[in-house]
Amino acid sequence: MTRLLFPRGLIDLALCAIMLVACPPAALSWPERPVRLIVPAPAGSSLDVVARSLSEKLWPVWERPVIVENKPGAGGLIGVDVAAKSPPDGYVLALGFNGPLAFAPFLYSAMPYDPTRDLAPVILASSQPNVLAMTAVLPARSVRSLVAWAKSQPARSLSYASIGSGSSSHLAMELFVRQAGLAAMHVPYQGSPAAALSVARGETHMLFAVASGVMPQVQSGQVRLLAVTSAQRFRGLEHLPTLSESGFPGFVAEAWNGLVVASATPASVVERINADAARVLSSPEVRTRFRALGMAPGGGTPGAFRTLIESEIARGGPVIRAANIRSE
Repeated sequence: MTRLLFPRGLIDLALCAIMLVACPPAALSWPERPVRLIVPAPAGSSLDVVARSLSEKLWPVWERPVIVENKPGAGGLIGVDVAAKSPPDGYVLALGFNGPLAFAPFLYSAMPYDPTRDLAPVILASSQPNVLAMTAVLPARSVRSLVAWAKSQPARSLSYASIGSGSSSHLAMELFVRQAGLAAMHVPYQGSPAAALSVARGETHMLFAVASGVMPQVQSGQVRLLAVTSAQRFRGLEHLPTLSESGFPGFVAEAWNGLVVASATPASVVERINADAARVLSSPEVRTRFRALGMAPGGGTPGAFRTLIESEIARGGPVIRAANIRSE
């Protein structure tokens, strides 16, 4: 049998070529410096908890600091815009959520960025149902009794807080009050800590927010939880009925968040961030931490996250138009 002999140098070149195809240069060298993680919500919010959990675990993986920067305001637009306008190299990530990634184009007449054109989805970080939280000052103990109490009050005396105009917190409540036949005044806040505090003090009557955002006030006895907005009862909150069980069939309004980068970021870098973040999100420690906060850990491909965003655009747009919700 004839053996083909190749020069050693040619073999080395071939091996290098194979390595470059498997791991493009951008992915091999990234990251070479600290990575910024922009959180478009205040410190102490549920979004901040997710970001700091990712930062803590990605820092040793990347052997580079992952610096969390809180930039709240304008319903999340300010923070997400930082990522949209950053150099497309993967060194600036944003932890976006429903509002700035899916709902904002329907809320604002002018946007600083186009979510579908200027941002590349990387990975879903977490999802969780909203909980219907009510000030403990009110006598109601269920969704039905809350609605009955609200209908017995003078017109437009009911108010509700949200974590920001155009957030899932806001849209869930708009859908709820419309289906319940109520009239309520919306009082937006920047993030869940301030919104939850307003309900605890009785300054507003109710709020849709993720459980972690209101749990301190629940534990202090100032806020009462009535229901969850998931399709089925949620793990860790099984004692709470769904809105569907409470007289609102088909009512589903979940909050979610995930990492995005500037749209022209090399695909190899996006895949690298996705793979490393997916490992972090699947770790027992992170999963336990998220579950304790009422969150379902995320994961999946960039394509799957893009599909989720597109489905939220299709779902949220009609609700915003019907309610004539605007933010300027």
